[in-house]
Amino acid sequence: MSDLETARSQNNHARVPRKGKPVKHLKRKRRWRRRLIITAVVLLIMSVLLAGGAFGYIAYRSSQVHHIHVNGLTQTQSGQPENILLVGNNSRCALNGQQSVQFGSCAQVGGARSDVTMVIHLNPATHQAFLLSIPRDLFVPIANFSSTAAGRLDHAKIDASLNVSPDYLVQTVEQDLGIPINHFVELNFDTFQSVVQDLGGVHMYFPTEVKDSMAGLGVYSTGCVYLDGTQALALVRARHLYYLQNGVWQYDGLGDISRIRRDHEFLKVLGSAVRSQITNPLTANSIVGSVLPDLQVDQNFSFSEMASLAWAFHNVSVSSMPSATVPTVGEASYTYNGADFGDVVFPVQPADQQLIGQFLGTSGLPGSNISPGSFTLEVLNGTNTYNLGTTTSQALTNDGFNVTGVGNTQVVSSQQVETSIYYTPGHLAQAQRLMDSLSGTVIMGQKDLGNGADVTLVVGTQLGVNPPSAPSPTTPASTQGQTTTAPSTTGATTTTTSPFGPINPSQVFQSQVPLPWFDPRSCTDSSAAPPS
Repeated sequence: MSDLETARSQNNHARVPRKGKPVKHLKRKRRWRRRLIITAVVLLIMSVLLAGGAFGYIAYRSSQVHHIHVNGLTQTQSGQPENILLVGNNSRCALNGQQSVQFGSCAQVGGARSDVTMVIHLNPATHQAFLLSIPRDLFVPIANFSSTAAGRLDHAKIDASLNVSPDYLVQTVEQDLGIPINHFVELNFDTFQSVVQDLGGVHMYFPTEVKDSMAGLGVYSTGCVYLDGTQALALVRARHLYYLQNGVWQYDGLGDISRIRRDHEFLKVLGSAVRSQITNPLTANSIVGSVLPDLQVDQNFSFSEMASLAWAFHNVSVSSMPSATVPTVGEASYTYNGADFGDVVFPVQPADQQLIGQFLGTSGLPGSNISPGSFTLEVLNGTNTYNLGTTTSQALTNDGFNVTGVGNTQVVSSQQVETSIYYTPGHLAQAQRLMDSLSGTVIMGQKDLGNGADVTLVVGTQLGVNPPSAPSPTTPASTQGQTTTAPSTTGATTTTTSPFGPINPSQVFQSQVPLPWFDPRSCTDSSAAPPS
């Protein structure tokens, strides 16, 4: 057979295409191409469906959030720090029958109070968070709270402002503490219990047995103890705690102050539990499903923004996040304007101003950039101490303040300890500048008293006015910046090295203190032991 015939014969079985590849190889390649295209299309469709599902999930979860209209919130720009007011509402009206038996019904315990009030500061630039607790018994001015004291701004415990509305609580924190609030978030009893239950409970180390009959708490075991949702709620609500020491039940006695310390410790334990389980989609979905239906947030706080913040700060460890409490000093059986408010706590200066400045991340004290002579100031004596207003105004004049009037005003407090700063709208920074020069139990609120002054100071007995000159180089380091000129109860001007004017520093509830040995803590910290 010739070469041509041989080629024709072979061509009857398989053609030799270009580049010498058989046709069957080309067909196989085309089939794979079609499969790849089909697969890509399917994946694209699935991606679209999944994306649609994600948006659908967000839309579904968004519909579960209860948005309420809150007035007075401070607007913030994208990327700027945010302050979120976190409130634990103790209202019984949202409880079911079983919970009402434990905590009381709406008819038995009326109203709503901020059982827990915290502000969390989030800084997107540094991805840092700071948690600040405000004691529920903090005695402060509440604007337009009532009209029982004509010509004076009325005062009450800060938790009572929520009983009026969230607006009142927001404006009280902003006006009295100088902390701008960007968002409002409120949870109730049931939500808290459900979150703990969805996590399968938590474990905490108990150095000794503890109980609080008013909160329903009773832990009669020591060591690492399991807590379900109900027991965890009882622990974080306990304000009348007894602990067992050498076979005798001892009373804690610090009420809400001790409760806040335990709450901070519990949040660390809860945060660790959440971080260890949040990678499980079912658990995460269950927690979200438990929280959202009973969550109340302001009208501008969308679920997508919550999710965005959660992602931006997902690396923040609750266990290592700094937390503090507004420094205070207690006053038992406090009577104001004829009403008995029971045990209250007062803000303490300059500790409060220093902590709030640190919390907000500002340089220097709030209001420190204001000149003391740039606004008008009236000084009124709010006590029965003779000439106290005059001696205080003289000290403030020496500090460079523009004192335009001095006088007396009605004494409305039986103990006469608190000093009140009232400022007209738009003069918060000026009031803070005055606060920078004072020591003692000083509170602040917005109110126009109609006397023409930008700021009015109503003087109490626990007050010190800081001298204008800086401490000398010979001043001990432990007292630098703490020397005050304080009017005594006799009206004479005295000098004291106490950082809180006439207040005994040992009586001040500091912003951060170690847990006492008897308080529960993380199971990884089992070093607590009773004092010998």
